[in-house]
Amino acid sequence: MSAIRTLLEQIKDLPLSQAMRESVWLFPTIETMHVLCITLVVGSIAVVDLRLLGVTSKRKPLTELTREILPWTWGLFVMAAISGALMFTAKPVAYFDNVPFRLKMLCLVLAGLNMAAFHLFTYRSVQHWDQDKPTLAGAKIAGLLSLVFWIGVVTFGRWIGFTVR
Repeated sequence: MSAIRTLLEQIKDLPLSQAMRESVWLFPTIETMHVLCITLVVGSIAVVDLRLLGVTSKRKPLTELTREILPWTWGLFVMAAISGALMFTAKPVAYFDNVPFRLKMLCLVLAGLNMAAFHLFTYRSVQHWDQDKPTLAGAKIAGLLSLVFWIGVVTFGRWIGFTVR
């Protein structure tokens, strides 16, 4: 654990980290970009998840919906990750020790694992249930779990702002 603490202290001492802490405009600007990107990422994922649950876009094939939405989702996710990493540099020790931050990261990892499992197993047979047949139970479960995990990312992410000093 001391190696992690040493790394966090080194990050904290970087010129970028100091600029993030001391600039009047830098952190809020990057935070705004992070919030906007996360909002769009979660919104676009929710569209797909709600389709999997049969709530919206029932007549649109899942393959068509994902082809339209997921490139935007991935681009925005990369921007959210970069802006989140930049914000982390401002107070890496405080964030690392923060319970809501850890819970946000846990939800993010669980969302990623859920997506990987969905694509490795359930999505492989999408051609059999993409359009005219009911969505598989596994796809519905993946959609529901995805919504839960991403709501967790947003909830704990918002909580971080009130608990990191």
